[in-house]
Amino acid sequence: MSEPKRSPIKCVGPDYRSESQKPIATVSVPVDFDSVTVLPQTPQLIALLSIIRSKDTNRGDFIFYSNRIIRLLVEEGLNHLPTVEHTVTTPVGRAYNGLAFQGKICGVSIMRAGEAMEQGLRECCRSVRIGKILIQRDEETSRPRLFYDKLPEDIADRWVLLLDPMLATGGSAIMAVDVLKSRGVPEDRILFLNVLASPQGIQHFSTKFPNVRVITAFVDEGLDEKNYIIPGLGDFGDRYYTR
Repeated sequence: MSEPKRSPIKCVGPDYRSESQKPIATVSVPVDFDSVTVLPQTPQLIALLSIIRSKDTNRGDFIFYSNRIIRLLVEEGLNHLPTVEHTVTTPVGRAYNGLAFQGKICGVSIMRAGEAMEQGLRECCRSVRIGKILIQRDEETSRPRLFYDKLPEDIADRWVLLLDPMLATGGSAIMAVDVLKSRGVPEDRILFLNVLASPQGIQHFSTKFPNVRVITAFVDEGLDEKNYIIPGLGDFGDRYYTR
């Protein structure tokens, strides 16, 4: 296991404020892959992450503030989908030269934690189709194993937003992308959305799939001896669904 990277500490806030007016906070570890997009490290995002990271945050608040971050991730993911020029006429009779979305999309959640991100996608995209993939660790080999998948029949013709809040070692995400590719989805039509990632997971995943766009809220310091993200936020699925 590689040594954790030290997360940078910086002043965060709008450019018009002086450094003395900005609070200091830990921000995302930089990454070297062009295929990885980290959300802007704004005071709002850092505050939301601080809430869901805290061991003292109750389940209701964890769900509420996680959903806010997930919505930011989905909105950023949609920015990477293709658009075409589209002119409309406003109610005052003037033309507006705008854009229109092009192509069909679907979501695919890696169960069960990834299912927590489905509502955020539905809030942004009406009637979006959502597939599911269940991958669990094999107790004998400690490697990820595919147990179940249910995907739209025409998934090869869609842009896919792959949903999983945590990218630790990258094993489950890599298997999920392999499943999508086996159904005819090209790498460059997959966007992988997650809340927290580790540098090791980013390295492993993006080296194998350089054409898959990763969109994350934060890259943490690394992994501990149990392959948990540190400082992390604990088990996302447990905190979202049971605690």
